[in-house]
Amino acid sequence: MHSIVLLNPPVVRPSEPPAGLARLCGALKKNGVECAAVDLNIEGLLHLMERREGVAPSADRWTARAEKNLTANLSLVRGPRALDNADAYRKAVLELDRLASRAHSRPGVRLGLTDYKDDSLSPLRSGDLLRAAREYTCNPFFPFFSKRIPGLLAKSNFAGISVNYLGQALSAFAIAGFIRAEFPEVRIIMGGGLITSWLSRSGWQGPFSGVVERFVAGPGEGALLSLLGVERPLAECPPDYSPFPLAGYLSPGPVLPYSASSGCWWRKCSFCPEKAEAGAYVPVAPSRALREIKGLVALERPALVHFLDNALSPAFLEEIIKDPPGAPWYGFARITRHLTDPGFCRSLKDSGCTMLKLGIESGDQGVLDRLNKGIDLGVAAAALKALRGAGIETYVYLLFGTPPENEEAARNTRDFVLANRDGIGFLNLAIFNLPIDSEDGAGLEKREFYEGDLSLYADFRHPLGWDRRVVRRFLDREFRREPAIAEILRRDPPLFTSNHAAFFSRFN
Repeated sequence: MHSIVLLNPPVVRPSEPPAGLARLCGALKKNGVECAAVDLNIEGLLHLMERREGVAPSADRWTARAEKNLTANLSLVRGPRALDNADAYRKAVLELDRLASRAHSRPGVRLGLTDYKDDSLSPLRSGDLLRAAREYTCNPFFPFFSKRIPGLLAKSNFAGISVNYLGQALSAFAIAGFIRAEFPEVRIIMGGGLITSWLSRSGWQGPFSGVVERFVAGPGEGALLSLLGVERPLAECPPDYSPFPLAGYLSPGPVLPYSASSGCWWRKCSFCPEKAEAGAYVPVAPSRALREIKGLVALERPALVHFLDNALSPAFLEEIIKDPPGAPWYGFARITRHLTDPGFCRSLKDSGCTMLKLGIESGDQGVLDRLNKGIDLGVAAAALKALRGAGIETYVYLLFGTPPENEEAARNTRDFVLANRDGIGFLNLAIFNLPIDSEDGAGLEKREFYEGDLSLYADFRHPLGWDRRVVRRFLDREFRREPAIAEILRRDPPLFTSNHAAFFSRFN
């Protein structure tokens, strides 16, 4: 019988365990496959910070203070005391990030709690990723993973590496290069959100055959079970979080992530990456999802459940009202008329809902209509009011610089935020990126955006002259300077943003 080690490489926000690996772990174990899973992200970041203990204090005051306060800061960020004093929490997070950023000596490397970049290597160039695999000893996490991985692979003939974000890619290939060099008999498989996007990209050539044996797109349970010799897998396999120390992550309480679906149930928005990647919407039956979640909550006792779905469907929201999970929860939802009903919102609150993330995108109805967002601003305003009345926090996402937007439309977005500021707890401001394979962008004049054969986005000449430089100037000089908007933006937890925001709800 085959056995496999599942690895989550650095760097991604270390606020909760990797839900994808927990889902894989549950499926593999339930079907009799020997499986180990390790979160190299949280372990690696802690290793970088803790190895500075016992060495001579740093010359600069900030880093020296961060070294001195490491144990106290970890304790504060991991517990309810973080909620008592926002300034102490912010200071602790920034000192931990400072410590992580100073735990290496390579020039051009920018490393912290939430990202890893190297000026000499781009995760968007396959040649650079192959170089990261060849030169794995140069990776800042090499001293850690070179000692952690060998014991894991002693009895395994497969290694699965999950890559969901660009900040993980360089370390993922360094880890793959190390395994290839030290354990050539081990077969390496890669999957995850970023890998899925690469595989769906037009012109994908599979440039990593010398390092990775196989890439898996989308949910990987079926592909892995087949590869490992399971011909008739069991249908229901709850995630298994036992390999991951929930209390060891950097959150003011243990967080249990869970996906009740893959893909998006709406899938009609123009320029949507889901459409470009042709990803299907595959929900877990709401009754089964709630059964799994309730079992996990009883086992793990989390402080918070984080639903990872692109958007929780109305059917799921109705089911969770009838059968609450037994712990506070938050996640993304689309603006629908359900959310304008004060009674429905109060029932959501009673089910444990502490925060909803809402992609309103624009405060201009014409822009929303041309983007086919399916959002009516009157409904959105009523939903924000009803959610506030029920004591449910909101984390609102806005998107500037889309092809139908101009300066007047952007100011309409500003005015919408100001008019509805009492119902907005947190704001995320983003500038539009054009998916490289988007059919909706066929009439736009495209320009190279990120250099690299793995880039997922293209720059374009904005048809209304509202390009990225002008959008940034508007956001910096006008939008963010509105006192009421600035007050909302200041609430955002540093670095961890939406991953910690539910803990800092105004209604807690």
